Amino acid sequence: MSTLVKITLAIALIISIAVPFGAFAAGEKSKGRFKRALGINMFLFFGTIITASVLMFNGQAFASETASTVSSGAAGMGYMAAALATGLSCLGGGIAVSSAASAALGAISEDSSVLGKSLIFVGLAEGVCLYGLIISFMILGKL
Repeated sequence: MSTLVKITLAIALIISIAVPFGAFAAGEKSKGRFKRALGINMFLFFGTIITASVLMFNGQAFASETASTVSSGAAGMGYMAAALATGLSCLGGGIAVSSAASAALGAISEDSSVLGKSLIFVGLAEGVCLYGLIISFMILGKL
């Protein structure tokens, strides 16, 4: 991969971190600024991922010569799939845990007998992350 492509990807990653943070910090103190910052962050992150996929896995770069039957482009997409499976499942699990845990704390503060039930719901939300991790291990096992 050429030096220009590496520099471009590094700049794109820095921008994808700095712009949402700047939009969040400069925004007015309202509920909409969280959604706006998250939307900008998701757009820039997935844009960078797609750009990196096109530039890095176009079939011209070869990492190493091995006796594997999988071509380098397919292996790269396998690694990308494993990373996305883990990352997106953890993102969804984090959103689920945030809402389940806050509701559980509110319910426990009113009635302490619902502690066991609320812990089950929080544990189920965390299970989503584990399922994504297991799927990524299965993908990596096939490479």
